[in-house]
Amino acid sequence: MASSVYVIENLDCAGCAAKIEAQLNAHPKVEKAVITFATRQLHLTAEDPDALLSELQQIARTVESGVEFHPRDGRPTEHREGCESGRCALDHDHHHGHEHHHTHEHQENDAVAPILVGGCLFVLGLLTEHVFSGWLSLILCLGVYVLLGREVVMEAYENLRKGHVLDENFLMAIASIGAFFIGNAPEGVGVMLFYRVGEWFEHKAVERSRNQIMEAVDLRPQVVQLVEGDNVREIPASEAKVGDVVLVRPGDRIPLDGVVLSGESRIDTSAITGEPVPVRAAPGDLVTSGCMNLAGQLKIRAEKPLGESMVTRILNSVENAAASKPKVDRFITRFARVYTPVVVGAAALVAIVPSLVTGNWSYWVYTALSFLVMSCPCALVLSVPLAFFAGIGAGSKKGILFKGGQSMEVMGKIKAVVMDKTGTLTRGDFRIQSIDGGREILELCACCEQDSTHPIAESIVSEAMSQGIALRRPQELEELAGRGIRAMLDGKEILCGNGRLLQEKNVPYPKHESYGTRVLVAVDGVYRGSLTIADTVKPGSEQAVRQLRDKGIHTVMLTGDAKESAQAVAGMVGISEVHAGLLPHQKLERLQEVRRSSGPVMFVGDGINDAPVLAGADVGAAMGSGADAAIEAADVVFMTSDAEAIPQALDIAGKTQRIAWQNVIFALGVKLAVMILGLLGYANMWLAVFADSGVAMLCVLNSIRMLYHKGK
Repeated sequence: MASSVYVIENLDCAGCAAKIEAQLNAHPKVEKAVITFATRQLHLTAEDPDALLSELQQIARTVESGVEFHPRDGRPTEHREGCESGRCALDHDHHHGHEHHHTHEHQENDAVAPILVGGCLFVLGLLTEHVFSGWLSLILCLGVYVLLGREVVMEAYENLRKGHVLDENFLMAIASIGAFFIGNAPEGVGVMLFYRVGEWFEHKAVERSRNQIMEAVDLRPQVVQLVEGDNVREIPASEAKVGDVVLVRPGDRIPLDGVVLSGESRIDTSAITGEPVPVRAAPGDLVTSGCMNLAGQLKIRAEKPLGESMVTRILNSVENAAASKPKVDRFITRFARVYTPVVVGAAALVAIVPSLVTGNWSYWVYTALSFLVMSCPCALVLSVPLAFFAGIGAGSKKGILFKGGQSMEVMGKIKAVVMDKTGTLTRGDFRIQSIDGGREILELCACCEQDSTHPIAESIVSEAMSQGIALRRPQELEELAGRGIRAMLDGKEILCGNGRLLQEKNVPYPKHESYGTRVLVAVDGVYRGSLTIADTVKPGSEQAVRQLRDKGIHTVMLTGDAKESAQAVAGMVGISEVHAGLLPHQKLERLQEVRRSSGPVMFVGDGINDAPVLAGADVGAAMGSGADAAIEAADVVFMTSDAEAIPQALDIAGKTQRIAWQNVIFALGVKLAVMILGLLGYANMWLAVFADSGVAMLCVLNSIRMLYHKGK
């Protein structure tokens, strides 16, 4: 089976998107079809997706006419306002982008003009009703209805011919035409006017929300400045090749992953990693696409093409995550299929049963028509996926890449967070933590260790060099496996190693517990001091663990490192439960024990050996600096590689779910309240339109709040 992604055009209804998805999945040659309304994309899995595209497009058009599917790659995408050279996300030339943009504006003007004209004529009709005879008002109402409702009625007729009875256009047409038949012509026109206005505002809110989210995550460049000798030429970013040299001016985003050839600057990496502090970039440094060049001009050699650079990987990750629908989304989609028929059935009962009892057909038919207006489930079907999409976008702004709504949903239920030590809570690099004996001890150790490639030896030499210590060559040097080094320096015997070495040489030394590796130094058989070298705890690790504890989440450390080292780090950051000296399969066993005792568990790691545990956890999180295998197996990736991203991710996931359920409860609550008010005689069709289009717009605006999530 092959999978392809297609862009969808002319799909403006979330409810229709759900219907199209269901029909595509019913096709015998389709393994899986997922429509993401928030990104207007179709993720299609089949033996030959491209060969099915035309047929599937025809199926989609039976639900909503004009729907088109286009391959994502190489297709013109919408030009965004305010884009500058090299700073906005396009894969096509300016001509196509502006042409699409102007066409879009033209279509919007075509939609607004009838609403404005119809609104003015409707007000005029209401005024003439009290000045002239009723027939003039009726003529104006009919004219306005034709102007505003023609497209709705024609679309309803086309859908009726295709067998789609309970679509939004049909229900709105029946409700508004029914108002004419019961003698409420102004009401029928007013409902259609309010519906069109609400639909327009809803469309604008969805578009603005979608654009805001995509602008937050789509940092792909349109063009790059290609350096050719002494000349600079602007070319489409998609045409840049590995090895090309590009010029990045102050204020420009770095267009491609590469290495700095010349120039120095400060780079703002917050768009990629969420790290607020700019970093220095100089010749030889690797730089990541999407980061902002703040100061000097840089020349960068491209190491990856646009399609493989970080900006594209992040965009693909976000789009794929949006296509992974959470359970609440799938539930709402199934619920919507039942909701509309139930409400329509209730409308029929309200129109007939009370009328037969009371004889007041006009009142109860009017009430039933308001039920029809509210029977469209768009507010429900639209708001939930948009809330999760906004949450995914909010995470990407902080360097947190969620791989799907499902993982975000599970994160809201996490009761325990299990962490690896090295690379997660610590930096994974050895540094001198303390020196007992002063500068002389560091100098002696560095002279003895300067030719060793051991990480501990390299850390000693690096520290000595940073302090400006001149290293001398020993006259003799003997490496003693598993113990250390014996050397002759300036005619003195130097022992530099562990306790076993000094014990063999009968050199007494003070013993004490310490975090890390202790390097002992003796000169001519006399103990002189020691160095303590250890992996450095990341600055935010303690705060991250404290925030998790404040949330009532149990924290655990699983590591393959020695027990003493693991317990020392756990004590520094505040983790109470530690399991050390574990092999990869033992980590998985301990994780299962934590799950049984605490509940759903999230594991955070970064090594190749963490991949099985990441896959076995309820939610697996990988540090972005970790191994590719760990990142691939994870459900969420922390580009910052800082432990503080753990509580941030849980905050975003939790708030996203709260907003999604707020939308569901609000939409259903308002619709139910208006239905009850209608039955009691306190609601009209205008309020029913608000319960449909107005509520949908408010839910969209509520969803977009996630983009402005500040966290704790």
